[in-house]
Amino acid sequence: MQSRREFLQLASITAMLIGNSNWNSVAAKQQITENNLLKFDAKGQITLLHLTDIHGQLKPVYFRPPSENFGIGKYEGIPPHLVGKTFLDYFGIAPNTPLAYAHTMLDYVPLAREYGQLGGLDRTASLIKKIRAERGEDKVLLLDGGDTWQGSYTSLKTQGEDMLEAMKLLKPDAMVGHWEFTLGQERLNELIEKIDFPFLGGNVFDTEWDEPVFESTSYFEKGGVKIAVIGQHFPYTPIANPRYLVEGWSFGIRPETIQENIDKAKSKGAEVIVLLSHNGFDVDQKLATMLDNVDVILTGHTHDAIPRAIKIKNTLLLSSGSHGKYLGRIDLKVDNGKVIDSSSNLIPIFSDIIQPDPEMNRLIDKIREPYEEECSRVVGEAETLLYRRGNFGGPWDSVICDAIIQKRDTQISLSPGFRWGTTLLPGQKITIDDIYSQTSMNYPEVYRTEMSGETIKNLLEDVCDNIFNPDPFFQQGGDMVRVGGMSYTCHPKNKMGNRISDLSLSPSGEKIEAQKKYTVGGWGSINPDVEGPAIYNVLEDYISDKQNISPKQNNPVTIKGI
Repeated sequence: MQSRREFLQLASITAMLIGNSNWNSVAAKQQITENNLLKFDAKGQITLLHLTDIHGQLKPVYFRPPSENFGIGKYEGIPPHLVGKTFLDYFGIAPNTPLAYAHTMLDYVPLAREYGQLGGLDRTASLIKKIRAERGEDKVLLLDGGDTWQGSYTSLKTQGEDMLEAMKLLKPDAMVGHWEFTLGQERLNELIEKIDFPFLGGNVFDTEWDEPVFESTSYFEKGGVKIAVIGQHFPYTPIANPRYLVEGWSFGIRPETIQENIDKAKSKGAEVIVLLSHNGFDVDQKLATMLDNVDVILTGHTHDAIPRAIKIKNTLLLSSGSHGKYLGRIDLKVDNGKVIDSSSNLIPIFSDIIQPDPEMNRLIDKIREPYEEECSRVVGEAETLLYRRGNFGGPWDSVICDAIIQKRDTQISLSPGFRWGTTLLPGQKITIDDIYSQTSMNYPEVYRTEMSGETIKNLLEDVCDNIFNPDPFFQQGGDMVRVGGMSYTCHPKNKMGNRISDLSLSPSGEKIEAQKKYTVGGWGSINPDVEGPAIYNVLEDYISDKQNISPKQNNPVTIKGI
């Protein structure tokens, strides 16, 4: 059978030979090469490469961008809170092109079938090696924005060891973390001891001695320029994830501490300051207005992908997407200790176009070999497009909610608003790999409990404020908790306590009463000692029984006022 790569090459050659205009228009879409992806307006002495939020994905994936990404207050209607045609228009991208497919949900299924999957660390490794060779290794810094060691079957079974081995081969110069902390302190420390690059984070302190737990800053000289990289772990880890996994450690944004570390780095002669952050895009937009002498912020956590860095005051801010779909690049020209010119790009990693790096390819095969048979086991088929990403939910979330209701015998189900989780096209087989890409975590128990209507509303209000508080410093990233068996209306711009209304059961439409009790199932609880089956087992059983998978309930949330 002819491979997609062979088809693309043949299509290009045939189009040139036969000269048919219709065929040319189709073939032109496919005429993208590694050289196209690597084409870049190189500047100055320094190249920063950025990966973030890979979430355990060693191999290429589909990952549909969101249909909604709402910003609040001064962040409404600006990057990254743009989707679809608005996004394309803002960044000057033509529709039905590779970049339109990589960055938006428009015509997603046909474009996905045409352009294929993105990512794969063997493809990423290939691009990184080529950029290092072109620029010279003495000019390149590779930085890992965290959420790397979690999010797949193999990362769960190896407790992060698979991703650690792969990243060691990529040779990043530093990393920060978030979901890495859900491995627990003992395992986290074991893995940190095995890497030969720093796990930076100046915003985590020991609660007993009020001393930094990790190094805050690493120093490099690239292209004859002195660079300081300051790390920032996810500031809300003990709130968004179980506190007991990081007992004795205090997190936070800590702008004053960041500024102190910047000032210290400048006093040591650093000419360029890079903040390697897992704060989230809007938090770092606000920080960029507050901090002095930060040249670049490489941000992660919110999975936003923008084609080029934006400038806030004198700071360049770039977010490099998620799941290995992109490689971020910023070049800097420095003169007399100041950045005087720059260029930036977000490189989509089209897996059918980029030649895999043989060394990384062999390592990925070795890592997956003990698990490949189980990972590839088919349990069902996607009847419709299954994706997760979106402020209020996606079909994958609805399927998970359906599984909880059926397998735990509940009226209502709740599923966390995680932004990690890959996409399946209609007709694709659902494998164990796919199930774990939605659910692999160290606190997977599916609880079953009773909640009053008032408790359900208050829970939704609390999560909504975490997402739509006008002050980014009070946002914790992620998306709205997903619901099954019910619907509601949300006014994101309203004040706390007044955003959620019209709660009703589905499909009956019966109003949810404040004082009435309802049976509720959910997973991802941050409380200790939760009892119940693991969500990946519940989901597997549900898919195995049903076989052809589509959500029972679409769009359970009515959004108003934004």
